[in-house]
Amino acid sequence: MMNRRNFLQRGSLAAAAVTVAPLAATAAPAKPALRVGFLSDVHVKPGAVPEEGMRRAFRHVNQYKPGVDFIINGGDAIMDALKASKEKVQQQWDVWNAALKAANKLPIYHCIGNHDAWGWQMTEPEVRQDPLFDKKWVLKQHDMPERYYSFDKTNWRFIVLDSAQENNGGYIARIDEPQFAWLEKELRDTPADMHICIVSHIPIVSFVSAVFSDKNEANGDWRISRALLHVDSRRLTDLFKSFPNIRCCLSGHIHMQDAVNYRGIQYYCNGAVSGNWWGGPFKDFAPAYAVFEFFKDGAVTRTMVDY
Repeated sequence: MMNRRNFLQRGSLAAAAVTVAPLAATAAPAKPALRVGFLSDVHVKPGAVPEEGMRRAFRHVNQYKPGVDFIINGGDAIMDALKASKEKVQQQWDVWNAALKAANKLPIYHCIGNHDAWGWQMTEPEVRQDPLFDKKWVLKQHDMPERYYSFDKTNWRFIVLDSAQENNGGYIARIDEPQFAWLEKELRDTPADMHICIVSHIPIVSFVSAVFSDKNEANGDWRISRALLHVDSRRLTDLFKSFPNIRCCLSGHIHMQDAVNYRGIQYYCNGAVSGNWWGGPFKDFAPAYAVFEFFKDGAVTRTMVDY
């Protein structure tokens, strides 16, 4: 039988062993493979407020700490080319290029927005026959390889879509058949161990597309315009089910912010640099841009920045 002295001695030794045992090492937080600034819906035009606002936003993301690796322009770079004269469109692109040259040193990848296309709401034959009609002007301005394309960074593939198509003098959110075939092949050809981020100007999945309108239909149905959410969303999300390495989809267009997880994919709508078209917040969302961190294991985080 253990006597009291032996019990106390053993208890003291056990206590000493506890106090001198080394503390378990705490794992350092994982560092992102990439940090990306997502700036959408700048809607720049001649004028003190939009010109300085654009410069401020790009200076801000260039100085973001810790540093950003590159920028994605989510579309609608200029205020509007849908119904503007050639002279006014050129003025807008001149302002965009001057502000970008003055305020940005980072690599930038571009997505086409509906307001970047020239002449869709114009019927004059000289406009429709002009070599710059439709998206040819924005492709030239951004020096883009094509309306849609992909690029790789570390173990991430970024697929940039062209999501606004002309529709009876307006536009509709969808991808055309050649683009869908290209997307399907691009997804198949991406190695299974490579993570995928898809970029579209108009959201593929979004909640704020439903609350953009201030009222429901008279019968109570939600009012979601074909110009605010991909009409081929079901087709695209059904395609995505076959590719578990798709991690996220990024968009702009709505000038509001949300984050929706659907079938394991994060869909981020990222507000607008211009806010309410340079008139302050839009529906309570201040002018802002997003910073994304992409990790080697496929994780993604977003920080919204009210610059």
